[in-house]
Formats: sequence, C-alpha cells, structure tokens
Amino acid sequence: MGKRMKILALDSSGLVASVAVVEEDQLLAEYTVNYKKTHSQTLLPMLDEIAKMIELDLETIDAIAVAAGPGSFTGLRIGSATAKGLGLALKKPLIHVPTVDAIAYNMWGASGLICPIMDAKRCQVYTGLYHMENGIETVMEQCPMDMGELIEQLNKQSERVIFLGDGVPVYKAMIEEKMTAPYVFAPAQMNRQRASCVAALGMKALTEGYTGAKVQPADEFVPDYLRKSQA
Repeated sequence: MGKRMKILALDSSGLVASVAVVEEDQLLAEYTVNYKKTHSQTLLPMLDEIAKMIELDLETIDAIAVAAGPGSFTGLRIGSATAKGLGLALKKPLIHVPTVDAIAYNMWGASGLICPIMDAKRCQVYTGLYHMENGIETVMEQCPMDMGELIEQLNKQSERVIFLGDGVPVYKAMIEEKMTAPYVFAPAQMNRQRASCVAALGMKALTEGYTGAKVQPADEFVPDYLRKSQA
C-alpha cells in the first residue's frame, strides 16, 4: 500500500485558533480554541500538542493548508507567517484555502444556501454563498459586503439560508428583524472556523484538483486581506 497523504492545517483568520491534521479521508487530530488569547501565543503550542498526541513527525506531512483570508489582519498575518516558516523549514508546499469557503465546508451535505458571515466591523461582513448538497459549489465568491445589502440579496433568492460564522452573534437581531426568506443558524459544533475543514479542502486541492484552493511554494504564499488594514 502506498503512503497515505497527510495535510497539516492552520486557521487563525478570525476569533478562533485551530490546528488539524488530516490523512486522506480521516481526521487524525484537531485542536480548536475560541477564547480570548492572541493567536501568536496559541498556534505553535497547539501544533506541538497535536504532534505529541499523534506522534507526528512533521517531515511526513505532504503540505500545509492555511486559511488564507479574508479575516482579521493580525490573525491572517500570524497564520501566514507560521505556515510559511514551517513550509520553508520542511520544504513543503502551502495550500491557500479561502477562509469563507472553509467555514461553509462545515455544512457539507446540507441543503439550501450556506451563508458564512465573519464580522468585519462597521456593519460589514466577509461572506460568500454556497450550495453543499453535492460537495462545494460556489454561488457567490467570498467578498466584503454590507450586512443590510446581503440580507436584501438573500431575501430576493427566497431559498432557505443557513447562517454561520462569528458574525452571527453580532448581526443576529438584524437578521431576525429583516430576513423574509426562511433561515436557520448553524449549531455550536459547526458554526465557527475549523482547521479540519481547511485541511479537507486542501486535500481536495491536492488529490481532486479542486480549484477553489491554490497549491503553491511557501515563499509565494500571500494572504487575501480583501480590505486595507485599519491598523
């Protein structure tokens, strides 16, 4: 039997810090924290912990998948720097996975419109629209958008919408007030970033030629900020 492909994934694009290792169609380990630590303090210790638990020799991974944005400017920089450092040290390619696609992938197999929203402040969200019945199909590519405009657009589609992402608690009252199309909110176990989704889409890019994610040399990797930093 040939060697099974293994991907390490990192996501620090939003409030969540998450690290996962996927071997082909199996999740070997995932460490996800949605708490008020800064990602610069958490990402590498989380990776060390996972490596110990599953006796992972980092040399054996085939690629490093990273949530490449949009998201928090600082979070994306930390994830990008960590992934690039590892990629260059281990001589492994990086897989550039769009953050919003990876959040949507939590809902694989669900029917209706999948609508991740990440809070981008000032009534803006990072969002995209997807169908997930048969894998991942992008209806609207990830972009920054005014939350009011997004709701208007969803009401015109009149399809049932599943909302998820860290923008839900921020805009929940607005959604409840203004949505006329049917909608639900995803439950706790699938409503935030997860590195396992980043890894699974990375694996799809490596093995099935999924074009939503890009495989590239570590030194060429650049995150998608989609908006200028406010810093």
